[in-house]
Amino acid sequence: MDTNNSPQRVLVTGGTGMTGRRVTRLLTERGVDHRVASRSGHQESGTPPFDWGSPDTWDAVLDGSDAVYLCYHPDLALPGAAETVTAFATRATEHGVRRMALLSGRGEPEAQRAEEQVRAVFPGLTVLRCSFFAQNFSEHFFVPAVLSGTLALPVADVPEPFVDLDDVAEVATLALTEDGHAGEVYEMTGPRALTFTEVGKVLGAAAGHPVEYRRVSVEEFVAASAAQGIPEEVAQGLAALFGEVLDGRNTATTGGVERALGRPARSFEEYVADAAKTDARGR
Repeated sequence: MDTNNSPQRVLVTGGTGMTGRRVTRLLTERGVDHRVASRSGHQESGTPPFDWGSPDTWDAVLDGSDAVYLCYHPDLALPGAAETVTAFATRATEHGVRRMALLSGRGEPEAQRAEEQVRAVFPGLTVLRCSFFAQNFSEHFFVPAVLSGTLALPVADVPEPFVDLDDVAEVATLALTEDGHAGEVYEMTGPRALTFTEVGKVLGAAAGHPVEYRRVSVEEFVAASAAQGIPEEVAQGLAALFGEVLDGRNTATTGGVERALGRPARSFEEYVADAAKTDARGR
């Protein structure tokens, strides 16, 4: 489904989230017309409200779009996600979408089932299959743990090659705007794997206080997540996901970032240094 034409408009689902807002920024820098899909709509891009759970909101955001970034919330590995994104991809095909990039996860059977189902209706799909995001420690569910000084997780201290979201967004943007990426599966990791104990040391050095890893039960993790305002069903889903994929199966690094971008993936240490600088300047 690649063509020699630049996209007329890119639809960014999850456009206000961690990856989506990075993709949106890169599209803006490239001067590419785009829509940011969100539940409340997005006035700047003239986008009506969009909800994964309400198919009657899909056609309005797809109208006039010929490239789509698929980022399912809360996670592609959760029950029902594969069916929902496949139905959306089918609708996108009916609207004449020519390029599509799907954010997916390494070692997640349900996410990989979603990849297969979406590819069945959109053969030119580009899959962005990622390890855990480095930015989870500064922008998402690990933030309270870093601030408290304790990474309390329901998993063993296994190595994980955390990937920098800026790398992921750059690959996504290329797939949505340039030829040569249709049908590709980019499995993306950082350049080396770190245990949570090692991660804590890197974060602690930047934060100026110790950050220690501690293994807890699923019940303890869910209770702590609830105290942070995370719905119980989401916390249970995260705990199940952590237990499934943080078991050593994803420890090996890959060359997906370099294959797509022609440069090495950014390291966890580089990410932490940049995050520290950002915090020092103020967000």
